[in-house]
Amino acid sequence: MCRKEAELFKVLGVGSRIRIIDLLKQKGPLYVNEMARTLGISASALSQHLKILRHAGLVQNQRKGFWIAYDVDPVALEQCRKVISEVCQCGCEESCRVTDLVGCREISPGERELANLTKREKELEEELQKVRVRLKKVKEET
Repeated sequence: MCRKEAELFKVLGVGSRIRIIDLLKQKGPLYVNEMARTLGISASALSQHLKILRHAGLVQNQRKGFWIAYDVDPVALEQCRKVISEVCQCGCEESCRVTDLVGCREISPGERELANLTKREKELEEELQKVRVRLKKVKEET
């Protein structure tokens, strides 16, 4: 995993930030005071979370006179979904809504299991190859 992806998980590792994103997804552009009241956190704490989310590219803002409205960046959220779906191997079957990276359809549990098993098979084959190389080397040394 690259550094940028690791930073994304770090940003999303705070529950308040997930709640902010969820609220913005549900209600559209909102101002800090509206969000703070809805989420039950102070405006200053919310502003700090928004700053981090903005820096990560997940939230965008638009000035409307004296006020600044915040909204999610749908492109960034889609990229985030792709990153998470590539690393998610929780085996959660129906409860996980991981979608296919090619289209926008939901992957069936059978397709998900097949993809996970195929990936695991490849990893095991690579590991087995390393073991064989090491085994050959040890045999030659003895």
